[in-house]
Parts: sequence; structure tokens; C-alpha cells
Amino acid sequence: MSNNTTIARPYAKAAFAEALQHKTIPAWSSLLLAASLAVQHEAVSLILHSPHYNNADRLGCLSELCGSFLEPLDEAGRNFLQLLADNNRLIALPEIAVLFQTYRVEQEQTAQVEVISALPLVAEQQKELTAALKERLQREVTLDCKVDSNLIGGLIIRAGDLVIDGSVAGKLTRLSAELIN
Repeated sequence: MSNNTTIARPYAKAAFAEALQHKTIPAWSSLLLAASLAVQHEAVSLILHSPHYNNADRLGCLSELCGSFLEPLDEAGRNFLQLLADNNRLIALPEIAVLFQTYRVEQEQTAQVEVISALPLVAEQQKELTAALKERLQREVTLDCKVDSNLIGGLIIRAGDLVIDGSVAGKLTRLSAELIN
């Protein structure tokens, strides 16, 4: 995975620079997501890894699957996929898509925050949490709320590298570790 990320980084940066320059970030994001999902499909993966297919066949397969996502990007999207195919890098598309999204979030000053709670959060709680996180993270916040009854109570908040575990289960685990030590 680390190797694919290293391979993917310059392609993701180039795609993002192109998207930023031409104000086509949403279109590029859609293309990369679609292409990423396509190359992860078992049948497409077999074609990408098979020695019986050349780069033109691989690109044709991927272009066929992603055709509607290529249209808004004119030649830039096709050239990008062609470059990946020519360099045998189509398999790096999932990592390219992830890195592109990271650059997009940084550019747009937004944060996708995962919130796991023991009980569903009501609208007022979500609103208060969004406001508090917006102030702390200094960016617009979008909550992705999930429920896990194993937490007993409280919340776990994940925003990138930041993890805040305010759950009862987490507190009990930390208390248990302190008592053992």
C-alpha cells in the first residue's frame, strides 16, 4: 500500500493542479472515484493484471466504464488515463483518488468528521457538535454520524488524525489500564 501511495502521489498532485487551474475539481473527483471503483472490480482487475491484454485494451476497458465521467474533462481526463496506462499505473487509481480527495479537502477548508455514538444524535446535538468542531478545526465540518451501542455512552470523534474518545467504554478501558499499571 505504501508503495502504491508513493507511486500515486505525483499523479494525484498533477491531476489536482490541472483541476484547480481549470476549476474542474468536482468533475475530476467524480472521474477518479469512478475509475478507482472500476479498477477494484474483480473483472477489471483481472484485465489490468493479465499479460494477454495490452495497455490500449486496458485503457479501452476503463474508458468504457468511466465514459460519462470523462466527458466534462475533455482531453485532460483522457490524457491522464492514457498516461497512467502507458506507465502501467492504472492499478494506482484507488490511491490517486484518495490523495486527490485529501488535496481537495485541504483546498476547500472542509473536514469530514466521523462521529460514533451509543445512541443516535438528535438534530440539536449535531448542530452544537458541528459548531464546536468548526471552531476547533477552523474549517467547515460535515458530520458522518454512526451508532455503536457497545460504547455504552458518550462519543468517539474522528477527523483525520485527530481522535477524541469520550465514550464510556473508552474511559473504562483507560481506567482498567491505569489500575493494572
